[in-house]
Amino acid sequence: MPRDHRPAKSVRVLLAEDQGMMRGALALLLGMERDLEVVAQVGSGDAIVDSAVLHRPDVALLDIELPVRSGLDAAADLRDQVPDCRVLILTTFGRPGYLRRAMEAGAVGFLVKDGPVEELAGAIRRVLTGETVIDPALAAAALSAGPNPLTSRECEVLRASTDGATVADVAASLHLSESTVRNYLSAAIGKTGTRNRTEALRAARRQGWV
Repeated sequence: MPRDHRPAKSVRVLLAEDQGMMRGALALLLGMERDLEVVAQVGSGDAIVDSAVLHRPDVALLDIELPVRSGLDAAADLRDQVPDCRVLILTTFGRPGYLRRAMEAGAVGFLVKDGPVEELAGAIRRVLTGETVIDPALAAAALSAGPNPLTSRECEVLRASTDGATVADVAASLHLSESTVRNYLSAAIGKTGTRNRTEALRAARRQGWV
């Protein structure tokens, strides 16, 4: 049987969402549940771990695309630094690759934002009993999409290639040679079936691989 993570009192929730209006609305709606208490709200990914260490939430609701640091990266840090906190990813972007990356980072739930708040509250309670809660449509899409064909280095190089960065810029930022960067980009372009690195990055983002 899964270990029961339910606290004796109200469930303490940390909410990470960069849009202030959305964050406030979610906090208000969740706070209306008799057994839930939003103890911390943050608007950027780099604030998640420090806030969790300070407030010790039972569950962290994390958006993916946050300023400074993504919710997926923060989820992996929470797993290491606040292991008793259960992580639920709540996002607008229901991409198959995001689901796989979330599970690898230690998340125990993945829901899209357009669901009813009652469903979210139920998911919070369920993960505390040891369940894994995943949006059914997204789970089906992830299974049909298959694994990410890109290596971690190829993903890293693609991410560094944004905003008009040159090969030399990418090489300097990642401490690689320019020829190595070109090789990684060429491999990523081939694996995504695209014509250049811009298209490769776009395709990888569409799948949630980077």
